[in-house]
Amino acid sequence: MNQTTTLTLGRASPLSRRSAFDWLFALILLGGAAFVWQRYGTAMDGYERGILVGAVPSLIALGWFWGPLRTLSLGVGAATLLAISLYLRQTDAFGADLAAAEQVFWLKYMLSSQSAILWMSVLVFMCTLSYWIGLLSGSDAAQRIGSWLAWGAVFMALVGTFVRWYESHQIGADIGHIPVSNLYEVFVLFIWLTTLIYLYYEQHYATRALGGFVMLIVSAAVGFLLWYTLSRGAHEIQPLVPALQSWWMKIHVPANFVGYGTFALAAMVALAYLVKTAPARSLWIGLVGVPGAVMLVLIGFWALGNVSPQVSQALVKTMRMLGGCLALFTFTILARGVIGARTPAPEVLDDVMYRAIALGFAFFTIATILGAFWAAEAWGGYWSWDPKETWALIVWLNYAAWLHMRLMKGLRGAMSAWWALVGLVVTTFAFLGVNMFLSGLHSYGEL
Repeated sequence: MNQTTTLTLGRASPLSRRSAFDWLFALILLGGAAFVWQRYGTAMDGYERGILVGAVPSLIALGWFWGPLRTLSLGVGAATLLAISLYLRQTDAFGADLAAAEQVFWLKYMLSSQSAILWMSVLVFMCTLSYWIGLLSGSDAAQRIGSWLAWGAVFMALVGTFVRWYESHQIGADIGHIPVSNLYEVFVLFIWLTTLIYLYYEQHYATRALGGFVMLIVSAAVGFLLWYTLSRGAHEIQPLVPALQSWWMKIHVPANFVGYGTFALAAMVALAYLVKTAPARSLWIGLVGVPGAVMLVLIGFWALGNVSPQVSQALVKTMRMLGGCLALFTFTILARGVIGARTPAPEVLDDVMYRAIALGFAFFTIATILGAFWAAEAWGGYWSWDPKETWALIVWLNYAAWLHMRLMKGLRGAMSAWWALVGLVVTTFAFLGVNMFLSGLHSYGEL
C-alpha cells in the first residue's frame, strides 16, 4: 500500500489565519474611523488625531488576538449609536436634548449613561452571587451564568461610558470630555477593566472558579459607586478643572487603571491561593487578627475625638471597609474546605498572580511616566512629591520588588500571595486613602 506524505514547511502567516468575521470587524472599524475623521477631524488637534489613528489598528489587533472583543466592540458601538440616534430625535440649542433621557423609553430605562451604569451595577452583583453559588455548590451552570452576567456588566459599562462622553459634549462645547476625570467616572473604568481582564484569564485558564473572588472586589467598587452617587450626586457631569483640560488625561488615567485593576485581581487570586493552601492558624491571624487589631486602633483614634472632622469621617469609612473585609475573610476561612476543593491548582493560581501583576506593573510604569509629562505641562515640574505622586511611587516600588523577588529569587507560594494581598492595601490607600486623609495637587475627587 502506497502512502503519500505531504510536509508543510514554516508557519502560516497571521493574516492567512484570519476569518471572514475578522476582516469584517477590521473593515467596520476602518469605516467608522474614516467617518469620524471626515465628520470631526477639523475639531481635533494633532494629538487627538494621533490617538484616533493609533486606536484603530490597536483595537483590530486586540479583536484578532481575543475573539470575544470583536463581538463586544461591535455590540457596544451599535448600542451607543442607537442611544445617540434616540437623543437626536429631540434637539435644543446645543444639539441633542438631554431631557430625552427622562422621556424616551429606551434611554430612560436602558441606554442613557446613568441607566446603563445602573444596569452594570445590578449585573455585577448578580454575577458575583452566581459565581459564588456555583463555587459553593459545584454547579457549572451557575458559574456559566455568572460569566454571561459579567460580560453583560462590561457591555453596559462601556455603553454608559461612551454615551456619557456624548452627553458631556451636548451640555456645552467647553464641557465635553472623556469620562475619566473624577472618582465616579474612574470607578466605572475600574469596574469594567477589572472584569474584562478577569474574563480573559477565565477563558485562558479554562476555569470559572476564581470569578467569585475577583468579582468581590468589583462588587465592592460598585457598592462605593452607588453610595458615592446617592450621597454626593456624583453622576452629574461637571466641567473639567484647568489642570485636567489636557490630552494627557486620555491616556494617563486608563493606563493607570489597568494597573489598579490587575493589582486588585492578583490580590483576590492571592486570597484564593491562601484559603486553599495556608494553615488555618495563619489565616485566622493574618486575615482576621491583623485587620481586627488595626480596626481597634482606628476605633481608639476615633473615640479620642482629637482629630479634624475630615479625618474623623475618613476613619469611620475606613472602619466600615475593614468590617466588610473581616466578614469576607471569616466566611472564606470557614468555607475553605469547599473552596479549596473547587479552585484551580496552586500552580495555576500562582501563574495568574504573576501574569496579572506583570501586566499591571507594565501599564502602571507607563502611566507614571505619562503622569510626569502631564505634571510638567500642568504645573511646570515633572515631580513635586505631592501625596498622590508619593504613594504612586510606593505602589510602583512594591510591585517592582515583588517581580524582582520572583524573577531573581524564585519567590513563590504563600509568601508571594501574602505580599500580593498586602499590595492591595497599599494600592487602595494610593487610590482612595490619599483622597480621604491627605490633600494635594491631585485632590479632584474628595470623599
